[in-house]
Amino acid sequence: MDKIKILLTGKHQITINDFFNHLSVDFDLLTTSFRYDDIVKHINLFHPDIFIICLNGETREELSIMVELKRQLTRDGIVVFIVGSHEDCNLFNETVVYLAEETFTKPISIDNIRKGIIQYVDEREKKRIEEAEMQAALEQIKEYERRKHVLVIDDDPIMLKVVKDFLHENYDVATAINAKIAYKFLDGKTTDMILLDYEMPGEDGPMVFGNLRQRPELSKTPIIFLTGVTDKSKITAALALKPQGYLLKPIDKERLIGTIEKFIG
Repeated sequence: MDKIKILLTGKHQITINDFFNHLSVDFDLLTTSFRYDDIVKHINLFHPDIFIICLNGETREELSIMVELKRQLTRDGIVVFIVGSHEDCNLFNETVVYLAEETFTKPISIDNIRKGIIQYVDEREKKRIEEAEMQAALEQIKEYERRKHVLVIDDDPIMLKVVKDFLHENYDVATAINAKIAYKFLDGKTTDMILLDYEMPGEDGPMVFGNLRQRPELSKTPIIFLTGVTDKSKITAALALKPQGYLLKPIDKERLIGTIEKFIG
């Protein structure tokens, strides 16, 4: 695991020296002056995780540069800690409201500062993980609650309307009157199941089936043939392609929905 990167500034040189003498094993440390330009340059070059200001009698005017830095520090997700006397810390918090995440009030040992930093980072990481897990759980819920999508490919507009009427209460349904329209739809969108007419002018069902299976994102998408063909040899040829189903027209609503539910719920 990479060391926590800490950028140090402020007038209390003894505290800064204590960091380097006692905490350089624990953290990756760098110092900067209390000048705005220097701080910005070191932030951009060093990309610290934590910015620690070691206070020692800074005036309100001197502290005002932190107001200017507040936006960048917040934007970059850099945590700000302050170390100093009770009076210095109060003045800082009055001057730069809501910037310091943690205050180490003197007298305090450098070891207790180390423990405080590590505890803060550990708790922050724990919170980040919990939030990420919660977000992942919410995404799973959203995915579960998302209505499944069905694409119907058939050259008969009446059949498209019938199937859409059958399914619209439970599924999002898109229709395509030929293969070209279906391909264009699938270039930009996804579907959970495809209902495919067997006999169509131009590219027929088996040809479209083969082309769809060539797309990696559709290699496992359930495809069901819908057809009025009763010729045994054609049915055998269609089943040889290994579709997930083969339903004869006229389509029975309950059988259609039951077949779809079997594969996508």
